[in-house]
Amino acid sequence: MIRYRGINHVALATNDMDSTIRFWRDLLGMRLIAGMGGPGERQYFFEIAEHIMISFFEWADVEPVPDRDAGRPVKGPFVFDHICIELSGEEELWQLKDRLEAADIWVTEVMDNGFIHSMFSTDPNNIQLEFCCRVKGINISDRPVMIDSAPSSITEEGAEPLYHAWPPVETPSRKEERKIYPGVLKKLVEDA
Repeated sequence: MIRYRGINHVALATNDMDSTIRFWRDLLGMRLIAGMGGPGERQYFFEIAEHIMISFFEWADVEPVPDRDAGRPVKGPFVFDHICIELSGEEELWQLKDRLEAADIWVTEVMDNGFIHSMFSTDPNNIQLEFCCRVKGINISDRPVMIDSAPSSITEEGAEPLYHAWPPVETPSRKEERKIYPGVLKKLVEDA
């Protein structure tokens, strides 16, 4: 069985790396831990927590997404709604809210979502952000719940993966035949 450890990084795009750095590094307090490229085509990584990053490509012709409220339906091509970044506790959530308000950055009120307390804001690229902290003693993973009033038949199959829904692996990769090829990000650690 495949075991996941979390999201290593989410890669987004900006046309203004400097304002992106000011927001993510200087306002949110995330370390700028790696960067590569040059004018017009950069990729920088900000550390959210150990082994969890957010990355931005800087492309001159990319435009910020239109401002919109997270969780509202849209029409046409669309990739994702928002990113939710978990803070270590309630105190940090309120500290971040105060920092955003002091910087005159739009931020919602803190909401009680039952298993998390959260608030929404946007970065300079109009990327919808949610910041949250867990409610102590509540873990929805312990007892999955579905309150969809019209779930599909696939949804009704339950919470656990049904591996038989896909073809089985007939010929797994043999260890002696596995090759790993160098990627462009290898440059970040070659001289380290």
